[in-house]
Amino acid sequence: MFKMNKKVRYAVAGLGHIAQAAVLPAFKHAGENSELTTLLSDDPVKLQEVSKRYDVKNTYSYDQYDQALSSGNFDAIYIALPNDLHKDFTVKAANKGIHVLCEKPMGISVEECLEMIDAAKNNDIRLMIAYRLHFERANMEVVKLIQSGRIGNPRIFNSSFTMQVRENNIRTQREHGGGPLYDIGIYCINAARYVFKEEPLEVTALFAQGKDPRFSEVEEAVGAVLKFPNEKIASFVCSFGSFDVSRYEVIGTEGRVAVEPAYEYVGDLQYQLTTNGHEEKRKVPKHDQFAPELLYFSDCVLKVVEPRPSGYEGLADLRVIEAIQKSAQTHMTVEVEQTPDLTSKPDESMVIEKPAVAKPPIVHAKSGSIS
Repeated sequence: MFKMNKKVRYAVAGLGHIAQAAVLPAFKHAGENSELTTLLSDDPVKLQEVSKRYDVKNTYSYDQYDQALSSGNFDAIYIALPNDLHKDFTVKAANKGIHVLCEKPMGISVEECLEMIDAAKNNDIRLMIAYRLHFERANMEVVKLIQSGRIGNPRIFNSSFTMQVRENNIRTQREHGGGPLYDIGIYCINAARYVFKEEPLEVTALFAQGKDPRFSEVEEAVGAVLKFPNEKIASFVCSFGSFDVSRYEVIGTEGRVAVEPAYEYVGDLQYQLTTNGHEEKRKVPKHDQFAPELLYFSDCVLKVVEPRPSGYEGLADLRVIEAIQKSAQTHMTVEVEQTPDLTSKPDESMVIEKPAVAKPPIVHAKSGSIS
């Protein structure tokens, strides 16, 4: 383990769109305990231009990852790589005593997640999965509203998260863990879990895949119904071939709350509470959703405490994803394996607010969405 002072030094692995548009700018608002010192990419132009923009002196290609891990230049790494690389980069970092903040999905299988958790345990490093909405005000206010009984007993969760994916984007490539379920469906799954504050017991699901050449390797859309304890039902549809929508609704015995947009980081989020014919609307202005992750994770590293969106949180979502995949393939209802080591669900106490960041020029990368 590296000896640290008051700041955790970070490497960022992967300089795709989300890293350039959101992760790297977030260090400006996380400077009280987080410092960007190292970049990793296989694109030399990205390394040259982005490192100059952020005054980062240490740059490495992916082939130089072992060298980077042994350099002593960073204490933690933010993994913003394709889904299929999360496990290998995490395990290698853990084995070198480097703490890991990994983008979701945690991995592309339950087996990968378990291997990542074991590596973190065996090397006594902190492992957190980047569930940025656990720190975001609109979503956590909705959790508080529901838990306070404003809509009575929550019974139904319904969500749609859809977009038109860019042709030849990595999200359409099976070998890299592509497909809408891993990329955007995971938001719906995680939201249902933190809204109900319970774990799904079983799922029934289906895939939709038309003749659009974008979806020759992955499904175009996924629909699923999840049964929770106490007869609660959650359903969602995620799609890479539909108009952009990001929403969920929770219906209780005495009211409903609808959140739209719900999952985005590029603009305002808002929700509407309806009870007894009375409506309340609340808009939460755009904020930096990535600096809170860095601030919180660095605090966990410095204080040697386990983060609440831990590896087990990522594992729980992957267990749901694998059950959905099995259900869609077998046309049967599938039980969800439970994750007993889960930490407590997120709540309003997790919220950290930082001002919105201006989107910087993007080098050799495009958003996954056409719009």
